[in-house]
Amino acid sequence: MTQWEPSPFYPDPSVEILDPSFLKYRLFSASVERLATGTRWGEGPVWFGDGRYLLWSDIPNDRILKWDEVSGAVTPFRQPSNNANGNTRDRAGRLITCEHRGRRVTRTEYDGSITVLMDNWEGKRLNSPNDVVVKSDGSIWFTDPPFGIQGNYEGVYAEQELPACVYRIDPDGSASIVADDVLGPNGLCFSPDETVLYVVESRGVPTRKIRAFDVVDGKTLTNNRILIDAGPGGTPDGMRCDVDGNLWCGWGMGTPELDGVMIFNPQGTPIGRIALPERCANVCFGGPYRNRLFMACGHGLYALYVNTQGALGG
Repeated sequence: MTQWEPSPFYPDPSVEILDPSFLKYRLFSASVERLATGTRWGEGPVWFGDGRYLLWSDIPNDRILKWDEVSGAVTPFRQPSNNANGNTRDRAGRLITCEHRGRRVTRTEYDGSITVLMDNWEGKRLNSPNDVVVKSDGSIWFTDPPFGIQGNYEGVYAEQELPACVYRIDPDGSASIVADDVLGPNGLCFSPDETVLYVVESRGVPTRKIRAFDVVDGKTLTNNRILIDAGPGGTPDGMRCDVDGNLWCGWGMGTPELDGVMIFNPQGTPIGRIALPERCANVCFGGPYRNRLFMACGHGLYALYVNTQGALGG
């Protein structure tokens, strides 16, 4: 990670305008802040407004960390975490977590106990659930690439038993495959009206892509299409939508020209960029008004106030 200092200037030059339409989302007197350092690979940020704290995963260190908004303190929330990766909250406020080592998706109940929501498909073990979102009907949608079982750093090496798919778990506990045609499905999120599901194709050939699916009857996907071709070196990872349907995407591959967050409008046009000193793995919106973008990176956790709000369900 390169040496980093907060900008002494307003507007912060690391918040870049790529299209005039992004001007309204940049706050003149807000700059990128670094909230924490010391992770090996930060992922899966999720905001708990009722407790005024953020949780995020440190996958190789096998822990979920907690950042307190009031004190700024960082403390362990769960260790070991089964090499937790993606996190979100269900519509009842409970923590939903993707576990590499556990090869499962879990829910943390109000009393702290853990319920396994899914760990297999037709008797075969899941690969390593990666990222997760919850729809307004309570259904849980997650990606299951094999990244966490390909070695012993972010999980435990194991043979792959299932193809990489996108799954849906309904409130009654039944599950289904909603997409089996994405190469290395990774980050995902819904459009604000939940009519479109976006999925990162992190093993796309020859380049990574962000794909869009139409959501039919709230349950099935159709019209698989490329919304964004990341191009040479482009590395989309985790992402979330704002209330206007813009995609805020973790991005980068260890180069100053790429590392940070890319922002695209609903048509897939790049409109803005947040330059960071390291690759950003995933993002979420939080704060009392959902107008603070939290960015989990390899070693650091960053934040930026923006002039929009995160869509519900992230």
